[in-house]
Amino acid sequence: MLTANAALALGPWFVRSADTGPVSAGFWRLALALPAIAVLARVSGQRIGGVARPAMLAILAGAMFFALDLASWHIGIERTRLGNATLFGNAGSLIVMAWGLVALRRAPRFAEWAAMGCAVAGAALLLGRSLEIGPRTLSGDLFCLLAGTLYAGYILLLRRARGTLGNWTALFWSSLFGLPVLLAVALLRGEPVWPHNWAVVAGLALSSQIIGQGLLVWSLRHFPPLVIGLALLTQPVVAVVVGWLAFGEMVGWLDLAGMGLVGAALVLSRTADTPDEPEVAKASEAR
Repeated sequence: MLTANAALALGPWFVRSADTGPVSAGFWRLALALPAIAVLARVSGQRIGGVARPAMLAILAGAMFFALDLASWHIGIERTRLGNATLFGNAGSLIVMAWGLVALRRAPRFAEWAAMGCAVAGAALLLGRSLEIGPRTLSGDLFCLLAGTLYAGYILLLRRARGTLGNWTALFWSSLFGLPVLLAVALLRGEPVWPHNWAVVAGLALSSQIIGQGLLVWSLRHFPPLVIGLALLTQPVVAVVVGWLAFGEMVGWLDLAGMGLVGAALVLSRTADTPDEPEVAKASEAR
């Protein structure tokens, strides 16, 4: 699980380093990893074909959210610090937790209030610090928050399909349907699509989709939600170190306080006692 989170945390560095546009990098991330996802589905005993029409319609709708999530997150990665991008991009688990409370029609318990309070306080600190740096950095944070919201929509739309088809089959079809969406967004933005340095986009596919996804999906069954949440916190730590070493991104005490609060919110959201706990745990899979 730690290796999976470390591999996922390297994704933003590959996005920054690609000689394509950020959305185009997302397109290649999915396209190059698609054959490996099909193999992983087969090895896991999950069928790619023969998907029922209702499940396929749900996957098609979820793919729109998945593709727009990646597009928004990759745009945000280029505009804000890597630690912020990693934290805000994983905000989907908080939204899924809140959705579970609405579905149950009950008031939040202590851990859930604490998660929401830490999230608001930490996000306010990080957004304020980004605004001090410049409007572009703030817009990057907002794009990453939008990505977290879109990913929560993807998780909720596919919650039933995942149960009947399996994670890898659902990921295969949502990735396949998401490819034309990402390509269309990249072309509309006027981004360069065809890479000259294939090693970078291949590294993105390998780290974010194959190694990160593969190990994370395999390890989720072996750990309780608290351990999953704590392991997730290795992602922003790795991202902050990479941002400092590769891009000279400095982190102050207020930044660390904001990251600590948001990180605590992510851990609490995974330990909250709601019936959507499996979906909450899965909300870190795409990162």
